[in-house]
Amino acid sequence: MRQELNIWVVGGDLRQVKLAQLLTDDGHWVQTYAMERRPDPNTMPGSDTLRGIDHAQCVILPLPVTVDDGVLNAPLSDQKIPVKTVLDALRPGQIVCAGRVSPELASYAQSNNLNLQDYFAREELEIKNAVPTVEGAIQIAMEELPTTLFGARVLVIGFGRLGKLLAHRLKGLGARVTVSALNYADLAWIESYGYWSEHTNQLDGWLGGYQLVINTVPARVLDGARLHDLDAGTLVIDLASKPGGVDLEAAANLGVKVIWALSLPGKVAPVTSGKIIRDTVYHILQEVEL
Repeated sequence: MRQELNIWVVGGDLRQVKLAQLLTDDGHWVQTYAMERRPDPNTMPGSDTLRGIDHAQCVILPLPVTVDDGVLNAPLSDQKIPVKTVLDALRPGQIVCAGRVSPELASYAQSNNLNLQDYFAREELEIKNAVPTVEGAIQIAMEELPTTLFGARVLVIGFGRLGKLLAHRLKGLGARVTVSALNYADLAWIESYGYWSEHTNQLDGWLGGYQLVINTVPARVLDGARLHDLDAGTLVIDLASKPGGVDLEAAANLGVKVIWALSLPGKVAPVTSGKIIRDTVYHILQEVEL
């Protein structure tokens, strides 16, 4: 990868602010857009328009790249910018790195002949991103529970990257950890690690007795019937991306406290998260031989 690249960082939260600072520190010429309310706005160049973005060797869009209705995810800006407006300003062949790209957006980028890379789809990012997500979830649990995690009965739903790390961290804190999964091989691993196991499709009627339930599965696994099985006072933390894994309306009607903890890395560890995105973007640029 060449040094002193022209890179635009467009939109995003404090993760992208730190990302822009890190890229600048690495010697690149960095321009920001749609983050005019960032802390210390005078520390690096910021543009009020997209003029010149087509000269960038790499454009980095946020994680997730859009919010509702295809609007650029830009919580540090007062503007509502359709993400397609940004893509329309780019030249054919331009390298664009973005997080959690929808099929529609990927198709639109392809029709504009853009080289769109989804850095959230990279395994190295997802693994590293699990660390601040898990730490953030445990922080929420410690703040919200009236008891310690030590000795608490905890159910982790799902045994993917987040589920594995959550179970490990919670057991290290002395929690009595049960993990549910769909795959029988995963259930075998769960038991081999010393956790109690449950099959996710067979949780009905078995959700009583937990002080904390943490869902990592991006599917509706906690419907009204299952929420009804929880003990009074059980805390539910949902780490699944939209549309989430919990029936929030049913939870509200039942008086179940649910915290839908989206984008935890950007909230609890923006510095670490910015480094993770930077490193992953560098991997992408090395692979395309930029």
